[in-house]
Amino acid sequence: MASMARDLLAQDSVDATLRHITGAATKLVAGCDAAGILLLHGKRVETLAPTHDLVIESDQLQERLAEGPCFDAARSDTGERVFRIADFTDEVPRWPAYAARAQDLGVGSMMGFLLYTDDEELGALNLYSRHPGAFTEDSETAGWLLASHAAIAFSSARNQAQLQQAIETRHLIGEAMGIIMGSHDLTEKQAFDVLRRYSQDNNVKLREVARQVCEHGRLA
Repeated sequence: MASMARDLLAQDSVDATLRHITGAATKLVAGCDAAGILLLHGKRVETLAPTHDLVIESDQLQERLAEGPCFDAARSDTGERVFRIADFTDEVPRWPAYAARAQDLGVGSMMGFLLYTDDEELGALNLYSRHPGAFTEDSETAGWLLASHAAIAFSSARNQAQLQQAIETRHLIGEAMGIIMGSHDLTEKQAFDVLRRYSQDNNVKLREVARQVCEHGRLA
């Protein structure tokens, strides 16, 4: 687990970090056959770094039904950060519609962990087994430790990616401003205002406007 935590922080992108998290789950958590990360956008579900199609199918099912343990694990308003369902062959009163169909997908048992830091909530790490009763208290402890490391690594990777994108956007806009200043004999402020107005009038992101100018030497 300690080695995994160091490896997580060494990944060079958000996608690589997420793939490392879910891959580690299948190796380090006893009973785990598949893993994925679920993000919740209102009632719309986004599946990240699934290790098996089972994860995608389960997430899509929960989105259609608007219920399920992964669905709830990604929501902070439930007040719960860990879910462990030992056996889907038993009745699961909390998610009756999902539980009935989960068996058809081949889900025997599963766990869900809220990914969070002190500053933000990032979604849920969900672990699946095809066998009932596969996850023990030790499995839950291992999953919780993995989720704790994963949340920090995910947040760090995402922040780095956002910072890198901001730097790249700033350089791109600066280059586009230089082109417009040279073409139309404008000041720096005037050139930026041209880009900004074009962005607002055409409902196009400023970064995309700048990219067009850099590629074509002018505004469309």
